Amino acid sequence: MFMRCEMREIQNKELWESFLLSHSPASLFQSWPWGEVQRRQGICVWRYGVFEEGRLSGIVQVSKICAKRGWFLHVRHGPIIGHSQSHLWQFVMDWLADKARKERCWFVRINPLVEDNSFYRTLFSSLCLLRAAIHAMDGEYCWVLDLDRSTDEILADMRKSTRYEIRRSEKMAIEVVRSDKAKDLAWFMSLYKKTSLRHEFVPHQGIGEEFSIFARNGQAQLYLARFGGEVLAGALILWYGDQAIYHHGASVTSRVPASYAIQWQAILDAKKRGIKLYNFWGIAPEDNINHPWRGITLFKKGFGGRISEYIHAHDLPVSPFYQLSRGVETIRRIRKGY
Repeated sequence: MFMRCEMREIQNKELWESFLLSHSPASLFQSWPWGEVQRRQGICVWRYGVFEEGRLSGIVQVSKICAKRGWFLHVRHGPIIGHSQSHLWQFVMDWLADKARKERCWFVRINPLVEDNSFYRTLFSSLCLLRAAIHAMDGEYCWVLDLDRSTDEILADMRKSTRYEIRRSEKMAIEVVRSDKAKDLAWFMSLYKKTSLRHEFVPHQGIGEEFSIFARNGQAQLYLARFGGEVLAGALILWYGDQAIYHHGASVTSRVPASYAIQWQAILDAKKRGIKLYNFWGIAPEDNINHPWRGITLFKKGFGGRISEYIHAHDLPVSPFYQLSRGVETIRRIRKGY
């Protein structure tokens, strides 16, 4: 039976967040606050609802990315389709393709947080979607820690060396400061710049906007670890849905276990908030020993937990120039060791 579908722009934050949190609460980049972060950076963002017979059945937050390698529409952590009906996916992808052409984009990129299983692989193939050439990002392959246990049980499941560093941080009386004030972000950004130079990665843009918008809603906390009058480590934790997300971290080279002190304090705080999951964010795949994230992966896994994996990002080409962008991403991924 044919069902009438249409796309309507959504301007009601409560309606948007209610649907998101009830259908895909881990989809941070489809959240209303994240759209505001993007807009604060000057990025074009659209929020549309997928309505079937007048009922909201999906949401799509779309950003227009004007990169040197090509223009494209990006639906990070989406689209979110209520019951994964194939006909709704087809309707949404047709709409996105049409919008991409109107915006003079080369392709559409999606990376919904759905399982990498036969249903979605078959569905994406039927929609003419191609597995993206870019490396795993946006938390599609990450390390998570279940918090519905006692602190003693969580500690017992940690790597012995991690547990030792946490105990050592407590004995050294490392001061962990929490803040949601913009003035304290300067400490973190100074550390972050040093960290990016030391590890040779391109620093994320928009951390200031991210902290400002999420902290205003009580959904962000800055952690700074001080010892001997010096700030040695920092982390930006986002509270969204039923997750605490370790989204950004920075530190100086030191034998003081400042980063361990921060993570343990953030885990304890998340438990007090009643949060079910601590998300350490992206890690390196097991089979890539040369991956740039190998060191931080060992650190994160030391706290115990499990792998959380979703289907890789996929692209829908709408222009022959898409192959140029794909070629650039392939070369960059190989050169960086991803």
